[in-house]
Amino acid sequence: MFHVIRPEGAAHLNRPHVVVHRMKLYEDELTTVDGLPVTTVERTWLDMAEMLTVDELVVMGDSCVRMPRVEFEARDTPLCALADLQRMIDRHKGKRGLRKAKEALRLIRMGSDSPQESLLRLAIVRAGLPEPELNAPIEARDGGRFLQPDLSYKKYKIGIEYEGENHGNEAQVVRDISRSERYEALGWTEVRISKRHMVNSSKSAVAKIRTALIQAGWRPARS
Repeated sequence: MFHVIRPEGAAHLNRPHVVVHRMKLYEDELTTVDGLPVTTVERTWLDMAEMLTVDELVVMGDSCVRMPRVEFEARDTPLCALADLQRMIDRHKGKRGLRKAKEALRLIRMGSDSPQESLLRLAIVRAGLPEPELNAPIEARDGGRFLQPDLSYKKYKIGIEYEGENHGNEAQVVRDISRSERYEALGWTEVRISKRHMVNSSKSAVAKIRTALIQAGWRPARS
């Protein structure tokens, strides 16, 4: 299915597999991909607010503003900045989905490398746990290889690693064991999260992380 924006007042367009949206579109909200005119990343994010949930918008926004890893990607700058997303919200007052977009913008963070990391962070914060840092490197004072947990609490020396489907292959298992040994050598606690911990609103994942935090000395604030 293709979604097409037509200016208000433009002729009707009736094509199979095409959904037409009539709305205001500014010139700087257009770019080209392979010669085709498309909406910019930030405008597309705002348009998707009509169809996505708040969490899905956060995942998309995290991906938009994340700093790419130069060694793996053919770019070295984010797709857009938080300020670009805010500019879309400010410009299109009254647009459908605007409330969700505003809520999502408050939750978007730079540093998440995957949808699973974004969803895990949201579950952690909503459970009343401290907000973790994202892909922040751990200084290796022993001269060994540094670590960069998916999510972490430096104060409590806790690193959280989300393990996707690729963590079952032999080479990755070897790397994961090496990583666990580095955590132990640095005096940090490693919390490993997988897909099975994310079901049922991520309750199992949150429980594992809460246990690690409490063991490290964290206590929830009294109401």
